[in-house]
Amino acid sequence: MEKKIGTINILITDTNVVDDVNALLSSYGSIILSRNGMPLRDENISIITLVVKSDGDTINSLTGKLGRLKGLKAKSTLITTA
Repeated sequence: MEKKIGTINILITDTNVVDDVNALLSSYGSIILSRNGMPLRDENISIITLVVKSDGDTINSLTGKLGRLKGLKAKSTLITTA
């Protein structure tokens, strides 16, 4: 399959979901090139930005599993590498 590189942006609004997020990201650790997290404590939200590289199906699978967790939103942007 064709490799893609992209980002997954995660907005966490419920801290009870953090352990589930970390477990899921660990299971996809082989496709994560970079992870940056920023808590916005005044607004009670956290933002995680991932840079990922894999086939589109795998990246979309991770994004979909994240999106099914209550207390967060996840969106991905992908670009085909040459």
